[in-house]
Parts: sequence; C-alpha cells; structure tokens
Amino acid sequence: MKIPLLAAILVLAFSIPATAQNQDKGMWYSASSSSNTVTGDIVIKDGKITINLRTYPLAAIRALTPAELSAVFAADQNSGLVGNFYRLFIPASTQFVRHNTLCGSEDTQWMATFVNGKSLQVAFFSGAQAPTLTFEAITGGSANLCGTYIYAR
Repeated sequence: MKIPLLAAILVLAFSIPATAQNQDKGMWYSASSSSNTVTGDIVIKDGKITINLRTYPLAAIRALTPAELSAVFAADQNSGLVGNFYRLFIPASTQFVRHNTLCGSEDTQWMATFVNGKSLQVAFFSGAQAPTLTFEAITGGSANLCGTYIYAR
C-alpha cells in the first residue's frame, strides 16, 4: 500500500516543474496595443519562438523566482504563479509589425515570460549580460528592459 502511494507522489512531484515550464508553450494571440503594433501573435515551442512568422532559436535558462516575477510583471509574489527566463538573439535590424523593432537599435537577447490563466506576458531585454530582475534594476533602467507585451489564448 505504501509503495504505490510513494510512487504516485514521486510522479506528481516530478511532473509539477515540467508543467510549470511548459505553461508558456503554444500559440498566443496578441492582446494589447503594444503587441498588436510590434509583435503580432507569437508561438513558443521547445527551442524556438516565432514572432510575426519569423522563427528564432530560444534557450530555456531557468524558472523565474516570485520576486523576479513581481519586479518584471508587477505580479503578486505570493500568488504561486510561474514564469520562465530565456536566452535568444533577434538582431536590432529585424522589423516586425508596422516596421517596429523589439529593442530599438539594440539586439534582443533575453526574454522573460509570465503565465496567469489564459494570459501570457512577455518582457524582452537587450544586453550581452543577463539582466538583473529586481524592482530597482527594472525601474532604474539598468535591466535593459525593451518592452512588455500581453497575449491570450
């Protein structure tokens, strides 16, 4: 009796992180004025992101901490919501909807995601070094935040 219960607990414990990591995967429809005028719809899959029908390599770095989610997306630290941090490379010269770019004249090199139900928020960052995802760095400009976009399913 104890072994099947233990096995079920282990399966559940190991499936939770995988589920959290995969919440941002799939097709997302533009749901804000900024995403409508810059990116359009996006698709996030293992190892790649598609923005306005252009696909770019995407490397999952780690899950975001509650404090990082709160700093980047103004999410409640105690809500138990999840987000992920990625490395990518989108050249500054790449133009999307209405000839807009993600990070102006700088290459886009980092991405953070935050899923809340059927809503996805995505923040893009420039800079060769990973941004510091604290409230002070985000509001002070040292995190090189390019923009935040909202999508829905």
